[in-house]
Amino acid sequence: MRIPDETRDQLAVKFAVLFPHLDERQRRLLAAAEARSLGHGGIRAVARAARVSETTIRRGMSDLEAGEPLVERVRRPGGGRKRVADLDPGLRSALLGLVEPDERGDPMSPLRWTTKSTRTLAAELTRQGHRVGADTVAGLLRQEGFRLQANAKTLEGSQHADRDAQFRYLNEQARAHRDAGQPVISVDTKKKELVGDFHNPGRSWRPTGDPVPVRVHDFADPQLGKAIPYGIYDLAADTGWINVGTDHDTAAFAVESIRRWWHDQGWAAYPRASRLLITADAGGSNGYRTRAWKLHLARLAAETGLTITVCHLPPGTSKWNKIEHRLFSHITMNWRGRPLTSHEVILESITATTTRTGLRVKARLDTNTYPTGMGVGDAEMAALPLTRHTFHGEWNYALHPQPTPAIPAARSSRPSAPQWDPAMLSDPVLTGLTPHQLRHLIETLAAKGDTRRGRPPRLTFADQVLATVLHLRVNLAAEPLAVLFNSSRTAMHRTLLKIRRLLEAQGITIASATTPPAALAALQAQVATRSNNPNSKIKTTG
Repeated sequence: MRIPDETRDQLAVKFAVLFPHLDERQRRLLAAAEARSLGHGGIRAVARAARVSETTIRRGMSDLEAGEPLVERVRRPGGGRKRVADLDPGLRSALLGLVEPDERGDPMSPLRWTTKSTRTLAAELTRQGHRVGADTVAGLLRQEGFRLQANAKTLEGSQHADRDAQFRYLNEQARAHRDAGQPVISVDTKKKELVGDFHNPGRSWRPTGDPVPVRVHDFADPQLGKAIPYGIYDLAADTGWINVGTDHDTAAFAVESIRRWWHDQGWAAYPRASRLLITADAGGSNGYRTRAWKLHLARLAAETGLTITVCHLPPGTSKWNKIEHRLFSHITMNWRGRPLTSHEVILESITATTTRTGLRVKARLDTNTYPTGMGVGDAEMAALPLTRHTFHGEWNYALHPQPTPAIPAARSSRPSAPQWDPAMLSDPVLTGLTPHQLRHLIETLAAKGDTRRGRPPRLTFADQVLATVLHLRVNLAAEPLAVLFNSSRTAMHRTLLKIRRLLEAQGITIASATTPPAALAALQAQVATRSNNPNSKIKTTG
């Protein structure tokens, strides 16, 4: 039995008060009595608290068991064998030099890269000429304030400069949706689980000596495979919905899980909903860089008639996702120590998960296939009814319930497009600026940005400003803009970065369109036509 640290501390205080008033034999008997009252482990605990050897405690217990008054000479103060640290003044500094090589000792210590157990430390000290044992080393370390400790996960490393601002923005969006009676959900994929009689961390009550037998090796069963739980947590209703997949964790699977949640319980809980807010991690199948995630969300918006707003948590902050500690943690606790022998066991365990605050969870099995490696082209992205928020549009954006154009069956097909006129690019409906305002903007930025040094730019400065306005106003990415302006992807990325910096320096903001303008269809058709033309591919070099 392990004696609690609090008990040892209390004993240490008691001995410190009483020992100065007792002789050697009385101290030994008092320590022995305390050790006997503690039971198993008491000798070691009392020896550490009283700072005496365990042999002394055992001798005192023998005296107590004898039951006879012993007449013996009391040792003179200061008598007895001296402590090793008193006989060897350099022992403490040598020991600290080994355990703290970066702070007090030699940075070239021979034990810097080894496990510093008390036996290893004692052996190294003996090699240096300090004859000492492992127990003495342990005692000296405790006197110097050392304890056995594990690593503590407290260092977050580098973080995005707008991390806290994004959390505030996300909370404002969630509050606005919730106050308007619109659904707000947190989504994520739980850890994949092996299906079969495999070890599951945790313990459960069983008859003594009768643990549940599980496999020694965790190799996936080819027949049962893995379970991929994708969760949707409704923040307002405190309800969870888990779609347990059996294939791959892809963007299509993630959106299908949200679709199933909506048809199963979302529409019934929010019959008048016109908007849906999704909070998700920055990476994974629902990451902000995943094109397929946005494509399938656009299709879901068209099916349901909902404007789907997505706010991503900043990179490196997935542990703060609401679903992690309000849903997933309770599911893990509910099936701890229980082998997940089948998909039915997984579903029943999830469904049975509850909390004292009223959490309710539903689970369904999804046996559909979700192939990986399904790319989304520039034309498809340009055709999405997607608008980005002014604040970090890469993390915060909305998909509008407009029908998405069908994806071409083959890349070689050439969709028809209206007669193309480059003047369409400066249409006020797209730019949000009158021709006079656009010219004034170009002249204002030209004073600082229209430099003539180095190689002539591929685009005129006016086209650079126009491309950036379209990028900010109607969410045209660098790839479709490169097609429309007959530039390269790399050059367009540099152009957008350059002009955005000029806009920020001048304090000019280009507001994003609240809904995609109808005139955007002509640009999307032109991108689709050029992207499928083998003689008009996007150039990849600047």
